[in-house]
Amino acid sequence: GPNGAGKTTTLLAISGLISRAEGTVLLQGNDITQLSPTQKAQRGLQHVPEDRSLFPSLTVAETLKLVETPDVDREWIDDLFPALVPLAKRPVAALSGGEQQMLTLARALSLGPSVLMVDEMSLGLAPKIVASLFPVLRRVAEERGCGVLIVEQHVHLALDAVDRAYVIGDGEIVAEGSADEIKPKIVDLINTYLG
Repeated sequence: GPNGAGKTTTLLAISGLISRAEGTVLLQGNDITQLSPTQKAQRGLQHVPEDRSLFPSLTVAETLKLVETPDVDREWIDDLFPALVPLAKRPVAALSGGEQQMLTLARALSLGPSVLMVDEMSLGLAPKIVASLFPVLRRVAEERGCGVLIVEQHVHLALDAVDRAYVIGDGEIVAEGSADEIKPKIVDLINTYLG
């Protein structure tokens, strides 16, 4: 959807970071609507915000250590983001935007989510970096059975990585379907809703 359509607001409401006007949030069939953001995260819902929310003075390794659990598969995370491995001792403030986005995703995945919500992953990143991150999210879904909900301005890249697509306008879903169903309609949808 266009700016102001309600995409980020939807993710914030699902996460419990803002109050909802209505609706219910189900996670694996359980109603988690009234749970706190922390409780939702503990149940497997991870939200990767568009601002990345990293501590600039921490190193890559320290950032990941903050969320590490005994169950974390560090080798798998390192395999998803090999560019981060040699940067373990580098402060977050010295990372490029793409490296920071990889770290933000690695941090969320270190918690073993059942659902990963990613808000505007491409914000401020070079197209080449953005294109490299979508296959990572696809791998997460396929290899770990993790549901991935992506809010993204690069519609064509997103459609190549997802199973289903939803177009939001004024807080409402105005179009939805499989990626294959949406792709032929994308020009009309962009002209109508994404302007």
